Amino acid sequence: MYKRILAPIDGSITSAHAFDEAIKIARANDAELQPLYVVDLQPVAYNAAATFYPDIREALLEEGKRLGAQAVERMARESVKGTPRMSEVELTGNDIAQRILRCAEGFGAELVVMGTHGRRGWRRLVLGSVAERFMRLAHCPVMLVPGREAEEDAKRRESASQPTK
Repeated sequence: MYKRILAPIDGSITSAHAFDEAIKIARANDAELQPLYVVDLQPVAYNAAATFYPDIREALLEEGKRLGAQAVERMARESVKGTPRMSEVELTGNDIAQRILRCAEGFGAELVVMGTHGRRGWRRLVLGSVAERFMRLAHCPVMLVPGREAEEDAKRRESASQPTK
C-alpha cells in the first residue's frame, strides 16, 4: 500500500512511539522508511541559548546523528530498509512543519507518521503543535500517533465516563 514513509524523530518518547508504528507499517508493506531529524535554530532562541551554550547548533547536529544511528539500528533489527535524513530549518522563511513538508515532498513520501502529545485546551494554544500545523500543510496522508501519556489520559477519561455496574 505505502512504499515510502517519512517519520520525523526528535528523541522524545512521543516520537519514539510514532517511530515504532512507522516501522510496523513499513515492515508490513515492504516500504522504505526515512527517519527525519529537523534542526531548528530560531534567531531568538539561538541568541538566548548561545549565551549559555555557544555550540548549540553542533550539539543539535550531533543529537540528530545519534538519533539517526539509533533509527538505522532499529530498522535493521526489524528488516526495514531506509536511510535517515537530517535537515535544518532556514532562519528566514520556514518552521519545523514546513521543513518536514519539504523533506516529505523531496522524498516522495506516500505517508508521514508522526507523534503528537495530544494536548488540549490552553496547553495546545500556548505550546502549539508541529503535528497539527504539518497536517494542515501536508499533501499526503498523515498518521498522528498519540504519545503514551495521551493514550493513558484518554483511557482514564473513558473509564471514568463508563457507568459503574
